[in-house]
Amino acid sequence: MDRHPAPVAAQRLALSPLPGAVVHNGRVTTPPFDAPSAADIAVVAAQLGRPARGVVGIAARCVCGRPTVVATAPRLPTGEPFPTLYYLTHPAATAALSRLEAGHVMPELEATLADPGIAAAYRAAHEAYLRDRESIAVVAEIAGFSAGGMPARVKCLHALAAHALAAGPGVNPIGDAALARADWSSAVCACV
Repeated sequence: MDRHPAPVAAQRLALSPLPGAVVHNGRVTTPPFDAPSAADIAVVAAQLGRPARGVVGIAARCVCGRPTVVATAPRLPTGEPFPTLYYLTHPAATAALSRLEAGHVMPELEATLADPGIAAAYRAAHEAYLRDRESIAVVAEIAGFSAGGMPARVKCLHALAAHALAAGPGVNPIGDAALARADWSSAVCACV
């Protein structure tokens, strides 16, 4: 695997924001997203090892420009509801978060929710996630449900890290903590 730091200018590679989009640290944090290119969809399909479904945009990119997190429609083309708006696709990132989950980090991170400040920030992340998803479409079957266990549990580090990568630092405290502990960094390309 070729690991190389990107030039500083490329480290903040971002989507071109559309009118009404909120930008935080050079990243688009809320929809609308630019439509993904055919090349992006091909990369995502290769990353996942299956066809990409319902991708409405690229929410975060590797420093090399390849997709890291996709934004997925709340209702897939097949008609099924899909609550996970921000979906981690980068294989090295996914593997790193899987290793954390296998290492039983989730109960430790969930215990931090006993801190009222962290709990409030996590609830705010949940609410931001719902607003982002519902700005694309409101799907009654998933109303009130975000991803990763928010706002009261830590259930999936992949979903929480994807939200943190898309929204930028300081939005999802558990996603930020998981990324800080991962043996993968968004500042170093680990694409193959």
